[in-house]
Amino acid sequence: MVNMMRTSLLTIGIGLIFLAGILAGSLNGIAVANTDNRERSSPSDWVQPEQIKVYKDHVQLDIPNVIWAEFTDTKSMDPVFDSTSHALEIVPKQASDINVGDIISYNSPYSEYPIIHRITEIGNDGQWYAIVKGDNNPSADPGKIRFENVNRVLIAIIY
Repeated sequence: MVNMMRTSLLTIGIGLIFLAGILAGSLNGIAVANTDNRERSSPSDWVQPEQIKVYKDHVQLDIPNVIWAEFTDTKSMDPVFDSTSHALEIVPKQASDINVGDIISYNSPYSEYPIIHRITEIGNDGQWYAIVKGDNNPSADPGKIRFENVNRVLIAIIY
C-alpha cells in the first residue's frame, strides 16, 4: 500500500513538473499549439490528383505554364517558406480563380521587387481587389491589390 501511494505521488509530481515546464516554456516564447480552434483559410486546391504521378524514382507534375520561384529572406512568410524554399507558381486566368488563403506574387508601388503574401480578404469596390498579409507580419500590406497587379499564384512549396 505504501509503495502504491509513493508511485501515485511520484506520478503526480512528474505530471506537475511537466505542466510547469509547459507553462514556463509558453512564457519564454516556445511555440504552443493553437487552442482557439479558429479555422484559417488555406490555399485553394490548384493541383488535381490526376496531375500528380509518383514513380519509384521520381515525381511528375503535369501542370501547364508552371513557373519556378525562389524567395528572398524577408521573414514575412515564416514559417511557411524561407529563402531556402522553392515553389511552383502559375498565372491565374481571371480574378474569380483566386481565393482567400491563396498566396500570390504581386507588384506593389511600395517595393522594387514582387511581394509574395497570403490573401486575407477579397472585395469589390467596382473592381476586384485583395488585401494581403505576410503570415509573420503584424498587419496587412498597404493598399488594395488589383487583379492586374497579381503576377502569379503559389501552387506548391518545395522544401
